[in-house]
Amino acid sequence: MNLIKRSLHRGHTFWLALAAALGAVAALGAQGGGVTYEQLVRAGDDPANWISYHGQYNAQRYSRLAQIDRSNVDRLELAWVRQLPVLGQVQTTPLVVDGIMYLTTPENEVYAVDAATGNVFWTYRHDLDDTLALCCSKQSRGVGMLGERLYLTTMDAHLIALDAATGTELWDRKIADHLAGYSMTAAPLVVKDMIVTGTGGGEYGIRGWVDAYDAATGERRWRAYTIPGPGEPGNETWEGDSWKTGGASTWMTGSYDPDLNLIYWGVGNPGPDWNGETREGDNLYSDSVIAIDADTGEIRWHFQFTPHDIHDWDACQVPVLIDVEVGGRVQKLMLFANRNGFFYVLDRETGRFLQGREYAVQTWAQGLDDSGRPIRVPDMEPTPEGKLVYPDVNGASNWWSPSYSPDTGLFYTMAYDGGAMYYSAESEYVEGQLFVGGSHVPQTSDDARVSAVRAIDPQTARVVWEHRVQPKSMSGVMTTAGGLVFAGTVTGNFLALDAETGDDLWHARLGGNVIAAPITYQVNGRQQVTIAAGQAIFTFALGD
Repeated sequence: MNLIKRSLHRGHTFWLALAAALGAVAALGAQGGGVTYEQLVRAGDDPANWISYHGQYNAQRYSRLAQIDRSNVDRLELAWVRQLPVLGQVQTTPLVVDGIMYLTTPENEVYAVDAATGNVFWTYRHDLDDTLALCCSKQSRGVGMLGERLYLTTMDAHLIALDAATGTELWDRKIADHLAGYSMTAAPLVVKDMIVTGTGGGEYGIRGWVDAYDAATGERRWRAYTIPGPGEPGNETWEGDSWKTGGASTWMTGSYDPDLNLIYWGVGNPGPDWNGETREGDNLYSDSVIAIDADTGEIRWHFQFTPHDIHDWDACQVPVLIDVEVGGRVQKLMLFANRNGFFYVLDRETGRFLQGREYAVQTWAQGLDDSGRPIRVPDMEPTPEGKLVYPDVNGASNWWSPSYSPDTGLFYTMAYDGGAMYYSAESEYVEGQLFVGGSHVPQTSDDARVSAVRAIDPQTARVVWEHRVQPKSMSGVMTTAGGLVFAGTVTGNFLALDAETGDDLWHARLGGNVIAAPITYQVNGRQQVTIAAGQAIFTFALGD
């Protein structure tokens, strides 16, 4: 009845609301229990569905579906489009489970729609406080699913469980104080019987963490702080009490290795962003990737990409996990295209640096030493007068998802060559207010704003090919067994590239910015590809 009341409140008729509710219940009933942990572990073996934000725990965003391939991708046609009544840019990565698609909007709404047609079964909306401390506007990038429940994080720092059949709210847990700057925009990561999530707010002087919550009750199981407290290893890397307001937020979804039982999570920049004078030291675990014991929350190892960051180069990119055989032994690797302009290959069992190389234009480092630590170029710090440095604040990459194809052995990311003037200024911490210590002005000339889908060989860390798009693009990418790479542009172009060469095989103009990652799934025997663009969800399939 709650679903029907909400629908009536929004101007729908009783019968339409009843039909939607009954349709959703029947659809989920056909699923036979929703999504299990075992299904999440084996998600790569079930390409008809897309059951987690990254598609699989390893975050490769690779699909074994091959109905759409190099030979026929030029026959892709629009199957359906769902306009969403929102003002903000939709950045959701939908889930698809047995023909039902679950997606989110910037207003912390959740939609359940028919994945074959786009018809809406139900909607849910979390009412937000009028006062939000957000660095980067309202956003919600997706949900997690376990059993017959969906899990949503909110911009006012709540974790919510919903009934997947009806959208009924089952419980709502306030995680942190949003008035102090905490916010949550990422899709949760489901691990075993836990919901794992991080927090935003690095520009507000928070102390970052990664949390795990009981999926049934919402009670917290553990918390891993990303800034060590007094007496903990790493606290000495923060001058004085600067650790208390050091940021190190965790605002994107991590990855997971079930065999090692390790959760991998990227950590944001230290604060204040552009003035590091009051926080001398490396500032652990900011700008790092951390490996967390899934059962205890203990940080097993870390690797810091940018010690004592003063350019706001969060390491909240997605850690991609691959296994390669070298000399008869399987190596468990992590691939990481960092915001600072360097691509890294790490041993994900130990965190040991194996190799790294720049994959985008950067001017702040001469290279990496044998341990992966940057060799800095002198005098590249922000100043009151301004200092031009590459990459710009948004980085050579950012939160948008990369991909890896086991068919080609290549890693794919949307990269950006652009610089900015970085300015430093005094900054005093006031709870709930921006704590950044300066500003930045991006370079705007055309030759200083180059985006490209770049394919990188993990064996050498070298760029193999690139496909340029302009202007700056913030699209995630996806690869398929059909030999394709899907990506988008900020001008609303949706692309299918040849995974071997980068050649443009198909594209469509959508009329809205693509600031999201594509997915693919199969429904009624038909492979479909979906992308969010502007304020709509577009889905394509092969025409006759």
